[in-house]
Amino acid sequence: MEGFQHCRSSTLNGVMQNMNTPSRVLCKALQGKIMTADQAAALISSGDNVGMSGFTGSGYPKEVPAALAKRIEEANSNGQKFRIGVWTGASTAPELDGALAKVDGVEMRLPYQSDPVCRNRINAGEMEYIDIHLSHVAQFVWFGFLGKLNIAVVEVAGILEDGRLIPSTSVGNNKTWLDQADKVILEVNSWQDLRLEGMHDIYYGTSLPPNRLPIPLVHPHDRIGDQYLHCDPDKVIAVIETHSPDRNSGFSEPDENSRLIAGHILEFFEHEVKRGRLPRNLLPLQSGVGNIANAVMAGLNHGQFDNLTAYTEVLQDGMLDLIHSGKLTFASATAFSLSNSALETLYNHLDEYKDKIILRPQEISNHPEVIRRLGIIAMNGMIEADIYGNVNSTHLMGSSIMNGIGGSGDFARNAYISIFMTPSHAKNGHVSCIVPMVSHVDHTEHDVQILVTEQGLADLRGLSPTQRARVIIENCSHPDFKPALQDYQKRAIAHSHGKHTPHLLDEALSWHQRFLTTGSM
Repeated sequence: MEGFQHCRSSTLNGVMQNMNTPSRVLCKALQGKIMTADQAAALISSGDNVGMSGFTGSGYPKEVPAALAKRIEEANSNGQKFRIGVWTGASTAPELDGALAKVDGVEMRLPYQSDPVCRNRINAGEMEYIDIHLSHVAQFVWFGFLGKLNIAVVEVAGILEDGRLIPSTSVGNNKTWLDQADKVILEVNSWQDLRLEGMHDIYYGTSLPPNRLPIPLVHPHDRIGDQYLHCDPDKVIAVIETHSPDRNSGFSEPDENSRLIAGHILEFFEHEVKRGRLPRNLLPLQSGVGNIANAVMAGLNHGQFDNLTAYTEVLQDGMLDLIHSGKLTFASATAFSLSNSALETLYNHLDEYKDKIILRPQEISNHPEVIRRLGIIAMNGMIEADIYGNVNSTHLMGSSIMNGIGGSGDFARNAYISIFMTPSHAKNGHVSCIVPMVSHVDHTEHDVQILVTEQGLADLRGLSPTQRARVIIENCSHPDFKPALQDYQKRAIAHSHGKHTPHLLDEALSWHQRFLTTGSM
């Protein structure tokens, strides 16, 4: 391994334990900037916009955010209001989002979060939050739409003699943070396996309008960039050496609903192959985060489709299993999001996975033009859908944010086939996930082609609004709610006297009052 001695390592309970690890900071220009996390945190000022690495619990800085939270708490206790803007790739971990939110240290958060403390502060009006498509973040920063990025705090696996940075388990927006920030703090995490070197593909060919050129990526396995991140050493103000694990997400075994949803999707794929609308090895797969998505991957692993590929945001357990079994020949993503057991599998077989996995910046993994060119099959979760095919994936009761839109919109709008999936009901059967009108729209009916629940699958392609409503109610709604939905549509049609998208507005909104009586708010 270029520039580094081989380190003894072992895997224990899914966590890499490195013994007698030498320093991974080989660049002499940066060795003199090694300091503690407390010293580095002192270099961040109130009011700064800080770009943090990290994407779904992978590759986020482990020590500086905690040290910064301690500093903010001390400042606030002395009557000095200390808050920063936090920009990331996507969600991170309690040690970052949770720690800073707990001390009320975040003025503005973007683009995606899943931390309960963050969520509570956002919904209490105590933290500003911009929910933004993940593909937009990097270019919005380059365009100057979001203001100045003062500091980047980025985790890397190592720094080579010439200053090149070995990315860790996520790439996210790190390239943009390093390029655009006035100052840079690097966390060099010796927990990250050095065999990750060479797995990344960092594209440096983007430019601003009117000088943009096509992204030369036509297959998921194409390499179009550099294996390393680059950063001007003069911008680096601190280097912290750490040894801390990522936050590994556990996934439950697929329940009956998840298996049924997966079964409907696999049956649909087979139908599309028979009709000649999909090749036998399908098209590149994108899968959102969660247990249902993993259930679909498990179904594919036991199904009849071979030589599959993936072009997605995160590589979860299910996709790793598909690679391990040989069903999935290649996967492009921007981050890992693995359970402890899957992480152990990854590191035990990392050498054989290296030519089957690429991690890219999210501005490429989520790029709309690339997604459309590759013909992605997009599969994402949702909170609710209405009878006309509009999807809400972010809010309860139209006002309370859950997590955010993430990259689902990047894929849904541009996919070859756009699939959204959910159980047909929630809150122990008290709330229908198929409603007359969603309380918040993230994905309009124009971008939603397929809806799936455990009850069945609704193919909305080529259907008018009233036709879509009949198919969704018949195929996707739970039997406990189907009669009420059918009655609603019948009365709405009669009341509208033939209008294009019939609604009874007062009654449609009343469906969401069920949330208030089930303790969900």
